[in-house]
Amino acid sequence: MTLPLASRIALVTGASRGIGYATALALAKAGAHIVAVARTQGGLEELDDEIRTATGHMSTLVPLDLTDLDGVARLGAALHERHGKIDAFVSCAAIAGPSSPLGHIEPKSWDEVMAINLNANFQLIRCMEPLLRASDAGRAVLLTCSEGQRAPAYRGPAAVSKAALDTLARVWAAENATTSLRVNLFDPGPVRTKLRATVMPGEDPATLDSPKQVAEMIVPMCQPDWQDNGKVYEYQTGELRDFAAAT
Repeated sequence: MTLPLASRIALVTGASRGIGYATALALAKAGAHIVAVARTQGGLEELDDEIRTATGHMSTLVPLDLTDLDGVARLGAALHERHGKIDAFVSCAAIAGPSSPLGHIEPKSWDEVMAINLNANFQLIRCMEPLLRASDAGRAVLLTCSEGQRAPAYRGPAAVSKAALDTLARVWAAENATTSLRVNLFDPGPVRTKLRATVMPGEDPATLDSPKQVAEMIVPMCQPDWQDNGKVYEYQTGELRDFAAAT
């Protein structure tokens, strides 16, 4: 039986832990060759070991701090030279940022959140779009969260960065409405991750779904037969909505 992502190349950021790790593994099991990007070398090596055990295939490990915008550009050039394309891009890398009144947040902390949650994705779009457009069915999935729409108190940097990311994705999807590239958002909601635990330390993680469960719903969005563009998939409800309906 042919796997749905056989012979396809998938780039996953934030792949050393959490949803990024689980998504990279799930895509590999679906047949994709994984280009795994994260800052943590050890986590990437653990992922590669698990992929090899599950599939018998190696992945491409890229230890990279996504705030290194020149490094992102070099990655794009290297992928172009080696593969000439990528077929899927899943953006999972994010940081929670401080939970504090806006007036108490240091500019450095604000800049750190924007650098990872927003600016890195802008650079990834710039550098990976030509590779996705070179595919016969490029698919991009950017992880978002409801904080961008709800604007909760004390979560300013995360909320603003995600609201901006949503708009970035909307623009990108609109620009590719007549191409073979499909751009969508994925909102996992509360998931059993370290990032979630930093924001909600009193929450019982046993009440939350695992990254593995969430990742299984991202895989179809990376497949060539996925035709929706400019949508938000909400994991908690199973709904697929237009961007406009989610704002």
